[in-house]
Amino acid sequence: MTHYDVLVVGGGTSGMMAAISAAESGAKVAVVEKNKMLGRKLLVTGNGRCNVTNNRDKEEIITHIPGNGRFLYSAFYQYDNYDIMKFFRSNGIALKEEDHGRMFPTTDKSRTIVEALKRIMEENKVEIFLNAPVDTVLYEEGKSKGVRLKDGRTLLASSIILSTGGRAMPKTGSTGDGYQWAKKAGHTLKPLYPTEVPITSDEPFIEARVLQGLALRDANLSVLNKKGKAAISHRMDMIFTHFGISGPAVLRCSMFVHQVMKRDKTDRATMMIDALPDKTINELRQEIAQLIKDAGDKSVKNSLKGMVPERYLLFGLEKLNIEDGTPLKQLTHAQIDSVIEFFKDFRFTVNGSLPIEKAFVTGGGVNTKEVNPKTLESKKMQNLYFTGEILDYNGYTGGYNITGAFITGRVAGMHAAQAALGIGQ
Repeated sequence: MTHYDVLVVGGGTSGMMAAISAAESGAKVAVVEKNKMLGRKLLVTGNGRCNVTNNRDKEEIITHIPGNGRFLYSAFYQYDNYDIMKFFRSNGIALKEEDHGRMFPTTDKSRTIVEALKRIMEENKVEIFLNAPVDTVLYEEGKSKGVRLKDGRTLLASSIILSTGGRAMPKTGSTGDGYQWAKKAGHTLKPLYPTEVPITSDEPFIEARVLQGLALRDANLSVLNKKGKAAISHRMDMIFTHFGISGPAVLRCSMFVHQVMKRDKTDRATMMIDALPDKTINELRQEIAQLIKDAGDKSVKNSLKGMVPERYLLFGLEKLNIEDGTPLKQLTHAQIDSVIEFFKDFRFTVNGSLPIEKAFVTGGGVNTKEVNPKTLESKKMQNLYFTGEILDYNGYTGGYNITGAFITGRVAGMHAAQAALGIGQ
């Protein structure tokens, strides 16, 4: 029966990095992956272009991991996003920076990254088992001992790293297998919820598809709590869909919709759109006053459609019972104020999000209080380590989750190898 120093369960982003890290630390390493290929989810990240990390400082990266990012501080001080860039560049992969600090391979292909990780594993003699779903993880006398595969084979190891991912994007193999093995080791799980996911609404205008397909560029989107205060605001693009809203600003707000609904014990949350975040209410008043002065006979529709997309304007006017053909100069002060309020503070209710299977990222997971943040070893079971999305932390899209995956993989792999080899114990 084969015995390894380190056995990694899951050949995704964090699992491959964990295997490389453990092997580079001198351990004999194997990876067991249930898919017939490694890095399934990695291939589809960044629209198939693979946003490998983000070129911002530690503090800023951690603020972009709003779900429990502070847990990653200790790991970040051992290996950070600049180390990730150095790792790829020193292995012959050229990177380039795009908007918001996002780093991509210059080839614009995820495959470049997956192939590089596979090559580095090969160079480090990591043994890989594909099509090898795990039946269970074996524990004995408070220590992890190995895994039993579904085909009956048993693989033994001194250290085991669970890199099985979450429940988002199950087509890539992320079906939450690791949670049961964490529970078997004595861990508690924080409830799972979808994050980085489109938001749903049953507002009549959504169900009637009035705005379906309409994009608002650079809008400020907020999730309000029951006191009407913004729990979070994001200024980015968004789009109306047949089920609700989507787009970058929406994905970033999605986690907070779930949190507000849970905290306020309600099945609805209110969202607010400021379609003109660069203009104050007073500036808009002055602008409209000037338009009335210059061309007050023009219709409301033709006068104001330059401010926001025409479909959005017509939707607002209909809501406010203002005929779009009315000459601008005939609007009352109250009507002008209501138009400005629609531009700056349009509120509507949402009732959740698409399910976790449609999300990019899983929120919740293994309770981080039960994991040593410095080594990523379980506090419940010796020689058991966790990396990536199985842990209860989650970040925004834009290279933040993948940064967390690479960093936790690198740090867990190093410590798992040291424990297995009795280094620094």
